[in-house]
Amino acid sequence: MRITTRGRYALRATLALARLSMDGSPVSISRLSEKEQISSVFLEQIFFKLRKAGIVESVRGPGGGFRIAKPLDQITAKDILDAAGEGLVLSPCGNIKKSCSHLNDCISFAIWAEATEMVNNFFSSMTLDSIIKKYISQFEHNAASCND
Repeated sequence: MRITTRGRYALRATLALARLSMDGSPVSISRLSEKEQISSVFLEQIFFKLRKAGIVESVRGPGGGFRIAKPLDQITAKDILDAAGEGLVLSPCGNIKKSCSHLNDCISFAIWAEATEMVNNFFSSMTLDSIIKKYISQFEHNAASCND
């Protein structure tokens, strides 16, 4: 399994959007691009996928942009990675949907399938709300320590 730049940026940009739009106001792609130092063209591609998946919604017109489409505790890191097109399979052997001629007599398949399930459960257990609550306070504390 390798999370691509698209997947990493999708998670990063969605977390930034959640933080910047706490009051429900939309955030422009250009603002997100500047804040996260991600190409606006790349962000538009990512947000098209996120919108299609129902994670974000777009607001047209002056002052428009994107905002989170549902409560933060209902969106998981896995939802975002799935929407971005990332596969959370550790090995081709870990994907039970694939057919393999050794499936019935391969012990390693069980190991890869179990590991893949653990990774998926990990990302499924992390909501945007829990990520923000857990890690933002750590970053704020670290930033305050650097300023002492």
